[in-house]
Amino acid sequence: MPHVGSTLYRLNQQIAWQGFVTMLPIAFFVSAFGAAFGLAAAQAGISDTHTLTMSVLVFTGTAQFAVLDLWGSQLPALTILVTLFAINARHLLMGATLFPWLRHLPTKQRYLVMLFASDANWAMSMQAFNRKQPGLGILFGGGIALWLFWVVGTWVGVYFGNVISNPEAYGIDMVMGCFLLALVLDTEKNAHTYLVWAVAAAASLLAYWYLPENSHVIVGAIAGGLAGTFGGQQDAEL
Repeated sequence: MPHVGSTLYRLNQQIAWQGFVTMLPIAFFVSAFGAAFGLAAAQAGISDTHTLTMSVLVFTGTAQFAVLDLWGSQLPALTILVTLFAINARHLLMGATLFPWLRHLPTKQRYLVMLFASDANWAMSMQAFNRKQPGLGILFGGGIALWLFWVVGTWVGVYFGNVISNPEAYGIDMVMGCFLLALVLDTEKNAHTYLVWAVAAAASLLAYWYLPENSHVIVGAIAGGLAGTFGGQQDAEL
């Protein structure tokens, strides 16, 4: 096992700042989604204070937009909580994949880092770890950048939302998907990798068609993980 003092397992102010700077380009686009959320929340009748507090404390765009759909629907609180848990359950898988590196941190610091975990900085930190490069700075510092721009974007949307009321018209809604796809395609490519991709994609698609909403995220992740674990890794690189 590498020494705990290795930069792979270390987190300090300099490393966090480097991660913050690394994530700034994608954070800029996150602010546009924050603005769209702020505007949508205002149109749904949610107070400015509640909207901004939600972005500060929750920091998960998909779940926050889902709350807007459920707001005022007279659904039981338990139903809303279960829906939000299903949407965010992928964070359980994120935490599991990050544990080999997070376990070297003090417990309080470990949970603080995970407060800022999202799809983008998780994907980039895992890419760094797989290349034997430090990724905790991207996870924590980059997460702070994403969170900060999300909150600022929400504020802009609440007060100046009409400026960018339809981000899809500018293709901004495709930025995150293209970003994550680019990271996936940049990984090592061999028969084993293609097997994992195919299994995860097929399982996600079937779950999307036949299972409850948002369950395809968990099903695809579990199926891909099982394929990666038991599919064998002896294939030669293509």
